[in-house]
Amino acid sequence: MRRKKVHTLISVSKTSPSEHSEQVGFINWFRVQYPRVLIFAIPNGEKRSITVAKRLKAEGVVRGIPDLYIPEWNVWVEMKRVSGGRLSPDQKGMITYLENIGHKVIVGKGAGDASKQVLEYLKSKQEEKL
Repeated sequence: MRRKKVHTLISVSKTSPSEHSEQVGFINWFRVQYPRVLIFAIPNGEKRSITVAKRLKAEGVVRGIPDLYIPEWNVWVEMKRVSGGRLSPDQKGMITYLENIGHKVIVGKGAGDASKQVLEYLKSKQEEKL
């Protein structure tokens, strides 16, 4: 008799967390650290039906826009998984465009990396003021 293969929690936990999980972790950290600073998501990258995609494109949705925006600091954050997450050509092009017009773009390889880069950015901005 063949046994069914059982997936355990341990085997699942060895994989890298999803981009969604990383982004939720980063948002939670950010909102605790900077409760008065607005950060919001641009829900731009999910799989959609062709009908919905056409409707959103007509409304102004643009491919490659980073996942999060912090308007007070003019900072965009593109979240990726710790391992396996890569920028698409559209994302690379958009990041180049945003940086060329003076915006800061952080590509976070996980919540920890994104939070570290935010702290480094803020430290560099404070040093510029001195």
